[in-house]
Amino acid sequence: MFRDRVDAGKQLAKRLASYANRKDVLILGIPRGGVPVAFEVAQALHAPLDILLVRKLGTPGQRELAMGAIASGGVRILDQQLIASFGITEEQVAETIATQEAELQRREQMYRGVRPDISVQGKNAILVDDGIATGSSMLAAISALRTLQPKRIVVAVPVAPSDAEEQIKRVADEFVCLDKPEFFVGVGQFYQDFSQTEDSDVSSLLERAAKTLLASHKL
Repeated sequence: MFRDRVDAGKQLAKRLASYANRKDVLILGIPRGGVPVAFEVAQALHAPLDILLVRKLGTPGQRELAMGAIASGGVRILDQQLIASFGITEEQVAETIATQEAELQRREQMYRGVRPDISVQGKNAILVDDGIATGSSMLAAISALRTLQPKRIVVAVPVAPSDAEEQIKRVADEFVCLDKPEFFVGVGQFYQDFSQTEDSDVSSLLERAAKTLLASHKL
């Protein structure tokens, strides 16, 4: 059980200590909930922080159930078996994708502002979220990240279902997870405080991380 995302990030950073103080490491938080965790990891490892945006594609009428996900770079992952079993039409899928793509673009502009993204090419990219539930968002994030040509992808989360490791390790180079419980309902059950991370929190943490990194380079 983690107190909150800050506590989870600090604990996760200890497991990632071998990546500290390296110029070839980049921390990528998945907004919104993954960014406070990623911020603590970036601070502890003295590494730059950026974001990788992913949007879950909710099933019509059952929005919490993911029929897939999209991510930065035009990546789409669709669960065709689920789509077929629920009788979801191509039009419904297209409408859901269009809605989430608009939201992804809005957030990209809001979080980054005029600040450009940090180059991933040739880096050890540590992809951080506050937890993994179905895995669809993380798989989309990994696929998007591969197109940016990192040297290595490390997926780092505080908690995930016990069967997530095999799934993630098929597509990532390393999987770091503090807790892999057999009984898993949702990520929130493993946090005392799982209050929503706001857009303003994400923007603020990215700005703080950039200022910290700039200050350290001036020393």
